[in-house]
Amino acid sequence: MTENAKDSSATAAPAASGLRGVVIGASSVSDVVGDKGELIYQGYNIHELAKHSTFEEVAFLLWNKRLPNQAELAELKKELGASYALPQEIIELLGKVPRESDPIDVLRTAVSMLELYDPASKDISQAASFKTSIKLTAQFPTLVATAERLRRGLQPIEPLPEENIATNFLYLLKGEKPTEHDAKLFDVCLILHADHELNASTFTARVVAGTLANIYASVVAAIGALSGPLHGGANTNVMKTLLEIGELANVENFIKSALASKRKIMGFGHAVYRTEDPRATHLRRFSKEMGERGGNSKWYEMSRKVEEVMMREKGLYPNVDFYSASTYYMMGIPLDLYTPIFAVSRITGWTAHVLEQYADNKLIRPRAEYVGPRNVAYVPIDKR
Repeated sequence: MTENAKDSSATAAPAASGLRGVVIGASSVSDVVGDKGELIYQGYNIHELAKHSTFEEVAFLLWNKRLPNQAELAELKKELGASYALPQEIIELLGKVPRESDPIDVLRTAVSMLELYDPASKDISQAASFKTSIKLTAQFPTLVATAERLRRGLQPIEPLPEENIATNFLYLLKGEKPTEHDAKLFDVCLILHADHELNASTFTARVVAGTLANIYASVVAAIGALSGPLHGGANTNVMKTLLEIGELANVENFIKSALASKRKIMGFGHAVYRTEDPRATHLRRFSKEMGERGGNSKWYEMSRKVEEVMMREKGLYPNVDFYSASTYYMMGIPLDLYTPIFAVSRITGWTAHVLEQYADNKLIRPRAEYVGPRNVAYVPIDKR
C-alpha cells in the first residue's frame, strides 16, 4: 500500500483539534502533569532543579538522562566556554541585517548560516549530534547578545569562556558583568524554560529530525514555530499590556474592560496545566525580588493585581510568561529579546528531543480527517 492509499480504518476515530490530548510517542526528556501542576525533567521535579541546580547541569541532564558528576560538569562547562565565540562571517552577517528586523528572525537566519560553517553539520550520529547540541547551546546567547549590540550601533564583545551561560549572556548584552544575584536569577530562568514536553516548537523539531534532516534544520524549524505569537512572544505582550495600563490604580478597570471587549490577556491559562504553572511560582518571586532590590515594586504590584482580577473574573492561573515579563523588564532587557531568550534556554530541550528522536527514529506521519467533497466531476476550462 502506498503512503497515499486509502485505509478504511483511518476514519475510525474523529480528529482531535490541534492534537489536544493525543499521545504521539514516548519520551523521557520531560513530563507535564497538568492536573497537579508539575513539570519534570528526566525524573527531577522542576522545583528541586530551580532550587539546587544550574543551567549547565540541567543541560547535561536533558541530554544524558542523568545528572553529571563534578568532573563531567567541569568538562561540559569547558566545552561550552570553548564554543561561545562566533565565526567572523556570522558577526559580519549580523551587522548587515536591517536594524528593524525582529530579533527572533535574526536568530533563525543566523542559526541557518551557522550550519554552513560547521564541516560536521551533516553528521547526525549520536556523538556528532551531541557535540552540535553543546555548540548551539553555547552560541545561542552570543548570537542574541551580539545581534542586539550591533542593532544599537555598539561593537560586539568577546565572550568570557570561564563564565557560565547566564553570566556570559548578560555581560555580552550590557557590556559589564551582572551582579551575582542577577546572574543567579537569570540562570534559574533558563532552567525553568529549558523544556516543556511536546510544545509546538519541540514537536516541530522532532518532526523535522524524524525525516533524518540534521540538527541545524530541526532547530531552525523550531525557531520558526516559536516565532508565532501563540507560542513565543507572550511575555513581550504581557509587558506591553502592563506598560499600557501604566499604574496600579488602573488595573481593575483596564482588565474588566478588556475582558468585556473579548480582548485576550496574555500570560494566563495553559493548554495543559489546570492549576498554577509551577514555573510561574518561581518567576512571581523573582519579579518581587527585582522590584525590592531596585526600589521600585510597581511592575510586580501591578502584576499581582492583574493576577487577582483574572482569577476572580475568569478563574485563570498565570503561566510561565506572565511574571517573566516584569522580571526581564526590571533586568533592563529589551522587550523584543524575550522570545530569543526563550530560545537561549529551550535550545537544550530542542536538542535533547532531537537526540532522542535520532536514537529511535520513526518518520512522524499523522493522518488528517478529510472534510472536503468527493467525486466532483471535472469541467473543461472552456466551460467553467
